[in-house]
Amino acid sequence: MNRGVLFAICAYGIWGILPIYWKTIDLVPASQILSHRIIWSFVFLSIIILFKKEVSAFYLAIKSKKTLAIFSIASVLIGINWLTYIWGVNAGYIVETSLGYFINPLVSVLFGVLFLKERLRSLQWIPIALAAMGVLYLTISYGALPWIALVLAFTFGLYGLIKKITPVNSLHGLSLETGILFLPALLYLLFVERQGTGLIGHTDWMVTSLLFLTGIVTALPLLLFAGAAKLINLSTLGILQYIAPTMQFLIGVFIYNEPFTQARLIGFSIIWIALLIYSLEGVLEKRRSAQVTLV
Repeated sequence: MNRGVLFAICAYGIWGILPIYWKTIDLVPASQILSHRIIWSFVFLSIIILFKKEVSAFYLAIKSKKTLAIFSIASVLIGINWLTYIWGVNAGYIVETSLGYFINPLVSVLFGVLFLKERLRSLQWIPIALAAMGVLYLTISYGALPWIALVLAFTFGLYGLIKKITPVNSLHGLSLETGILFLPALLYLLFVERQGTGLIGHTDWMVTSLLFLTGIVTALPLLLFAGAAKLINLSTLGILQYIAPTMQFLIGVFIYNEPFTQARLIGFSIIWIALLIYSLEGVLEKRRSAQVTLV
């Protein structure tokens, strides 16, 4: 198997089973899990930077005020995304969180058009319109917006947009983002500890251990993804990205018995059809371009 494909499958596989991880520590409030995730991610990434002897390179990459400003926005976006995801999973909305990551690729395409002046081929507008119809249908059938899915899709889409326009690599970028959030997260944990509501060290050893390991669980798939992105083309990476939300969806329905009504089935099916059209169109366009090049 191609090494890049293996890296991508591992990355998306880890993201796919994360709901089980968060459910295992669901007695800890989402805000505390988020804070631990930030702190231990920063510690783990800092160790990697030290081990790779990239401290000087990291400093050079982040020293400009513009870079700090951009990554401050990125850190807020990823913080909101992580908090929403952890809360959604532990509150019993795994299926809806998976919907957010199904929609995300199409949101990213839309942001490319709106902010980067990218042009879509005619057929690419069809899946975007279908996805919008699917969300509208779910909204009408729920009687309310699927806000968890939309927050996840749009915050991660904006986060990806910011990452696209910055030259900082993924290791340095995530280190900076978690570094920006490190002090607020640490102060929050000290506050809840003083209030007597902090759970680190006050619960069983497994929960405490899993809180410490949130840094590795967060950073490892991101590093694997970065490695995959360098080794395989984007169209392959784009198709493989559906591994994670598909696993999350199946975990929500079959392991945690979340309801999947007929209305949800119709709404999800519209969005799945949109994603299928988008993926097939990309593959066909790549083949057409390759044939033109050969001619």
